[in-house]
Amino acid sequence: MPSTHILTRDEAERRAALLSVDSYTVELDLTGHERGDTFGSRTAVVFSCTEPGAETFIEIAAERIEEAFLNGEPVDLTGFDPKEGLRITGLAAENELIVNAICTYSTDGQGLHRMTDPVDKETYLYSQFEVADAQRVYACFDQPDLKASFTFQVRTPQHWTVISNMPAASETVVEAIQTKVTLFETSVRMSPYITAICAGPYFGVHEVHDGIDMGLYCRQSMKDYLDPEGVFEVTRQGFDHFHANFGVRYPLPKYDQVFAPEYNFGAMENFGCITIAEASFLFRSQVTDFELEQRANVILHEMAHMWFGDLVTMRWWDDLWLNESFAEWASHWANVEATRFDGAWTTFLSARKNWGYGADQQPTTHPVYTAAGDTEEIQANFDGITYSKGASILKQLVAYVGIDPFLAGLRAYFAKHQFANAVFADLLGELEAASGKELKDFADMWLRTAGVSTLRPDVTVDGDGNYAKVTVAQEVPAEHPTHRTHRIAIGLYDLDGDALVRRDRIEVDVTGAATEVPELAGVKQPDLLLLNDDDLTYAKLRLDERSLATAVAHTSALPDSLARALIWAAAWDMLRDAELSASQFVELGVKSLTAEDDINIVTVAQRQVAGALAYADPAHRAGLREQWAQAAKAAMDAAAPGSDPQRSWAKAYASASRSEADLARIAGWLEGADVPEGLAVDADLRWALLTVLVATGTVAEDAIDAELDRDSTADGKRLSFIARAVVPTADAKQRAWERITDPSTENYVRRSSMLGFAPLDQADLVRPYLRPYLDAVPELWEKLGAQQAVEYSKYAFPSNLIDEDTLGVLDAWLAEDRPAPIRRGVAEGRADTARALKGQALDAQR
Repeated sequence: MPSTHILTRDEAERRAALLSVDSYTVELDLTGHERGDTFGSRTAVVFSCTEPGAETFIEIAAERIEEAFLNGEPVDLTGFDPKEGLRITGLAAENELIVNAICTYSTDGQGLHRMTDPVDKETYLYSQFEVADAQRVYACFDQPDLKASFTFQVRTPQHWTVISNMPAASETVVEAIQTKVTLFETSVRMSPYITAICAGPYFGVHEVHDGIDMGLYCRQSMKDYLDPEGVFEVTRQGFDHFHANFGVRYPLPKYDQVFAPEYNFGAMENFGCITIAEASFLFRSQVTDFELEQRANVILHEMAHMWFGDLVTMRWWDDLWLNESFAEWASHWANVEATRFDGAWTTFLSARKNWGYGADQQPTTHPVYTAAGDTEEIQANFDGITYSKGASILKQLVAYVGIDPFLAGLRAYFAKHQFANAVFADLLGELEAASGKELKDFADMWLRTAGVSTLRPDVTVDGDGNYAKVTVAQEVPAEHPTHRTHRIAIGLYDLDGDALVRRDRIEVDVTGAATEVPELAGVKQPDLLLLNDDDLTYAKLRLDERSLATAVAHTSALPDSLARALIWAAAWDMLRDAELSASQFVELGVKSLTAEDDINIVTVAQRQVAGALAYADPAHRAGLREQWAQAAKAAMDAAAPGSDPQRSWAKAYASASRSEADLARIAGWLEGADVPEGLAVDADLRWALLTVLVATGTVAEDAIDAELDRDSTADGKRLSFIARAVVPTADAKQRAWERITDPSTENYVRRSSMLGFAPLDQADLVRPYLRPYLDAVPELWEKLGAQQAVEYSKYAFPSNLIDEDTLGVLDAWLAEDRPAPIRRGVAEGRADTARALKGQALDAQR
């Protein structure tokens, strides 16, 4: 596939000063999808120029350009290079550029992605244009601040459905050649990266709500799993909530959501044509409330983008954080306020905020607001800082100014900048005007500095068991020594029978390196002292010795799920910082998690307990895994038949199983033997069980072929590649490695192979691939699209090689002069390896 132009901020600023774009008319011919890998693309773009006679360029990552005309005159195509764009000279004050090109379908999830359904052999297409891949499909000035109206016309096979940002204005069928031409209404002004085309024999259902035609689409072979009522219910609730609070109505006549196969992300906010990862959110097996809440969060996240990102768009990618942080905050806020998922802030802390904490402790951390020099650089910043840390800070900002002034500022911002572009200062000005508070210092402190503080209680207790002195220490990393002001609550909890009850709660401002809390002097020491109770600030937490002992044994006795999630977040971070041993963390899981009734906490913490084994002394690891397996088995057996906990604990038990008896039991489930009452051994669970059995050598690799015969779907194929990658033989690893490093491998095959390549207990099989992994990082950065290159550097990292020799090899590679985006995944993997090694040393002392 031709490379795309890497647009710099300087280029974008010069071009935005030179041009004003009026409209695009884009004609795509997708009728040759079965005959080759290319499609026809014709673009007519109308634009004005402030400096007649000047020259500029337009992006078009085409296989070839057939012809191009500027104001009726041929454009010189000599030397055209997609990496540089198409040069156009002699601009007039008013211009029309026509580009006829042959473009290439993709298999990497960017541009116009093509997949063939293995069930019915039908072809499905969908577009993914963020950050700058619209140029893979049509000629465009591919930057967010050159908005225009778009008119799409698409030629397809007759039986296909075509979905775009706007409703279809007409459909013309040519029966003789079984072809259909779909002409779409002209759009409102929008940026190229949020335009969209989805085409294929998609199955669709519709519902009208508040005058908006809501469509829901998926592949024909997946229509039985579509769940229109569940998706439409959240969609209706979201529109009602945002309309009531944002002041500006959603501006398009329709709102489609398309479940896209082989998708790279969770979802994408294409204006009026949302694409959602089919593999993650179109459920074909029994699901828990955790998964349903995650789906609701994604629906609301993308809907929030209709205002923040689509209606009002960042001027340049420096403000990517604001798009994503706002949508992250708004989705959880709407979930709590408008849907049945009223515990969404607990899930935010467990599943999302921890992502931000982890990213903020990497050597590659960056401020929430970070300059983006070019479109390649921004690819790596779709991370926990941009999403979750930013959303945490917005949550603090809402608490600081108040929700009503905050919303008043948003309404003014949307009204003033709709269909245009803005920067953070524009929003900040409206929030200051609405709240009457000066916010620049807050923004500078939280958004323009990197790193995360650690809040640690320093307590002195007198002979009567009362606090003599309590101080909150604020520790900051040496590389980012910013002492921020934290408004926190401190909770005092006492054991009362089987409950851990909050006796008192006080709020204090933590400033500088240490803040004494005089209100606690003379107060009886509680069983648990919980800093940042109610999760008011963005900071890592520590527990004093007494509180830690209480937490390990009694976290599930806390009545508030948010408090329990805070304990888990603190424990996870203490584990990663080698302040809590893996043995203690597993003990916390065995004693408290098995009694937890919040499925969101259970699901996230189960993954953390499994992840804690990497921090365990190798001599302890087998015993800890067995301890965890038996605890999970007991929790599964105690759960109600068919319940969320039963299914969740069944998966945890299977994943941890290593004994002959346990492996035989889960193997029996695949044959229908001794299955716990109510447990649905459906497609997804079958693959999870089989993957464990294959990885442990309990069954041979040919069992994967048999299961694939049983489940010959696209999802079955995806899951089969994970299973093939975990096969514990040198030959299987070599085959998986070839799939991972072959540039022509489809995106989902590479991703699945990487996910299964390096199980913790297969280090000897993976060791030969450390240097090949490093050698391939810069090579694949050149051969793959940026998104796939970022994925490779992170997911193919040999994370199970936790030893000093590995650190030495990584350090030597990182010492070489390489661009920051290429180094990033390796640097982060190296940091994680060092953390795990330090944790193993701590655990060895127990």
